[in-house]
Amino acid sequence: MFIMTELKKSDFYFDLPKELIAQAPLEERSSSRLLVLDKKSGKTEHHVFRDILQYLQPGDCLVLNNTKVIPARLLGQKADTGAAVEVLLLKRKDNDTWETLVKPGKKCKPGTSLVFGDGLLHAEVLETLEEGNRLVHFTYEGIFEEILDKLGEMPLPPYITHKLQDKNRYQTVYAKYEGSAAAPTAGLHFTKELLEEIEAKGVEIAYVTLHVGLGTFRPVKADNILEHHMHEEFYQITGEAAEKINAAKKNGKRIVCVGTTSCRTVESAAGEDGLVQEGCGSTEIFIYPGYRFKALDALITNFHLPESTLVMLVSALAGREQVLDAYKEAISEKYRFFSFGDAMFIQ
Repeated sequence: MFIMTELKKSDFYFDLPKELIAQAPLEERSSSRLLVLDKKSGKTEHHVFRDILQYLQPGDCLVLNNTKVIPARLLGQKADTGAAVEVLLLKRKDNDTWETLVKPGKKCKPGTSLVFGDGLLHAEVLETLEEGNRLVHFTYEGIFEEILDKLGEMPLPPYITHKLQDKNRYQTVYAKYEGSAAAPTAGLHFTKELLEEIEAKGVEIAYVTLHVGLGTFRPVKADNILEHHMHEEFYQITGEAAEKINAAKKNGKRIVCVGTTSCRTVESAAGEDGLVQEGCGSTEIFIYPGYRFKALDALITNFHLPESTLVMLVSALAGREQVLDAYKEAISEKYRFFSFGDAMFIQ
């Protein structure tokens, strides 16, 4: 257990030129760049992502999040006035009732009727939840997922202003279980061929599931980050995944998590001995400097937003100053940042 009384949000600020925010994925997933950071020495190396193969050792366990992003962004109108509305699906409460983010929220009070796709989908705002989210009930004919696939758009982060041509490029090649409001973006760099090469080298691959909520991307508003509250996210670790992770741990091999979502999953399920329990649950784990990692040894991750909970997590692993130095180097080397950007391997 670690105790801190204050950590300032501004301690995690860095200046990022706008032109380094990647607006579209590269044609070849594994051709993105890879900055390797040694967390003990602070030494950095520059590679191409497919070179990750040379850094993974036989017996290591590579942990991947197999969540699948749903096309959760719905554009419609208010039924009475025809005014434009946007609804972002966050969490399914039961079959046809969802917790959502509605814009403009002030105009969508409980009782408001909404319509999407020329009447293919109807909705009613039931209530306003904490922090302004809305509980919305949908009515339709047919299968909701099919209608969503037809009408919904991928919920790209606001810093991506270009329209995504191919929905699949905001999914990992191993995405399986639908439920995410955002992609686990560190996994976007892997191809099926690269994963086959990794397995052929003797690296175990364990798939876990964490449905990414938008809370991950919510800005930290409190100056003292210890006052920031993370939103709950659903996670699941199968018996097979737990077995692979625990076997690597017991054999003194590394647990290498792909992305902060896989990291949050294994750290939520790990005991003090570093072994993880199979099962599912909700996690609101917030990892920041001072945290002692129980299961994770190394992390593959993208470059994150200034003052975000994600850059705080990475700083917990490699040290704030070393991370900010590595980011400064990445900026000077013109690395691409955020969801469709380049990657880091912290070992």
